[in-house]
Amino acid sequence: MNANEVIEQQITTHPVVLYMKGTPDHPQCGFSANAVKILNACGVNDLFSVDVLADPEIRQGIKEYSNWPTIPQLYINGEFVGGSDIMSEMYQNGELKKLLEK
Repeated sequence: MNANEVIEQQITTHPVVLYMKGTPDHPQCGFSANAVKILNACGVNDLFSVDVLADPEIRQGIKEYSNWPTIPQLYINGEFVGGSDIMSEMYQNGELKKLLEK
């Protein structure tokens, strides 16, 4: 499978997917750490995370797939939500929790 096929499979078979630098237990950047913190605060227990630092094809492929240049990237129920700033804003105004409850 090419990177797009892998990404498509990941986001369609898992309800919450976070493409990040590092892992939820060991984030490798502050934005990824913030994303994990927000998802934890929202009560996400079924997080599928992808360490983009471990796979250069996925690291570039996810940016092309979403047409979004930065990491982290969050997908909920197969839909692109956004990066760290969007997640923070959505969390603060309650939208993220509502989206996760659908």
